[in-house]
Amino acid sequence: MAKMIFVNLPVSDLARATAFYEAVGAWKNEQFCDGTASCMVFSETIHAMLLTHDKFRQFSPKKIADAKTSSEVLICLSADSRDEVDGIVGKAGAAGGSADPCPRQDYGFMYGRSFEDPDGHIWEVMWMDVEAAMAAGPEMAEA
Repeated sequence: MAKMIFVNLPVSDLARATAFYEAVGAWKNEQFCDGTASCMVFSETIHAMLLTHDKFRQFSPKKIADAKTSSEVLICLSADSRDEVDGIVGKAGAAGGSADPCPRQDYGFMYGRSFEDPDGHIWEVMWMDVEAAMAAGPEMAEA
């Protein structure tokens, strides 16, 4: 079985956050949703668990970071093309997020942009031509 990742994110407004992630292409798995959590599926192996602050506090004794003022984590999704990168970031902006809070990255063989959700969580979206990256040498593949 392939390993799966569940990114748990505290959100201030569960309905708004759920609608935002649906707008950028994730779908809601009702099996793992209630009034305190929404399981948003990006692929068979990538899920974002949107949790109300009260629910999130059940999993960690630490203070919830304000993602609008501090960095907590950078999450990166792969894309199949440069156009898909632009499409996802465009959808995020149209759905109430902010497009490109971080500098765009364009190395020819690798292209990335980012978006910030309404709670301040930053997601990168990255496309890479692996063969071209390897041909460019190991130092470029690690860029």
